[in-house]
Amino acid sequence: MIRCGTGYDAHRLARDRKLILGGVEIPHDRGLEGHSDADVLCHAIADALLGAIGENDIGHHFPNTDESIRGISSIEILRKVNSVLGRQKARAVNVDATLIAEAPKIAPHIPAMREKIAAALNLETSRVSIKATTNEGLGAIGRGEGMAAMAVATVETTN
Repeated sequence: MIRCGTGYDAHRLARDRKLILGGVEIPHDRGLEGHSDADVLCHAIADALLGAIGENDIGHHFPNTDESIRGISSIEILRKVNSVLGRQKARAVNVDATLIAEAPKIAPHIPAMREKIAAALNLETSRVSIKATTNEGLGAIGRGEGMAAMAVATVETTN
């Protein structure tokens, strides 16, 4: 059976934080604020995958009240979500994600992001699509106060 899920995440930008997107550290004057590394792209993908199998969201699986996972890599979150899929007799087939941010330029980093995400999900890189767009100066994201991402995941399951 083929199933589909969607995911969305947003985080504020903050000083003194590394900017991690798609598992890649990107040079920028600010990073994303959060309990983990705050990688909005991986978080949206994780929620899309979990949604495809009818599971709770990443906030349930990785609560911000759990100090043992403070600073966890979101690539590690994707690996753990992939394990949840396996326990449900499912596997990721395809991921399509869009990052929404005014800056920095994301295009040069997309190949490395695709590779890292694909590796975490045991997928061929060709099955991971990442796009980036701006919010054309509109709203909090347009003012450069944060970033967001949305994702769609296709999952194949045997149950």
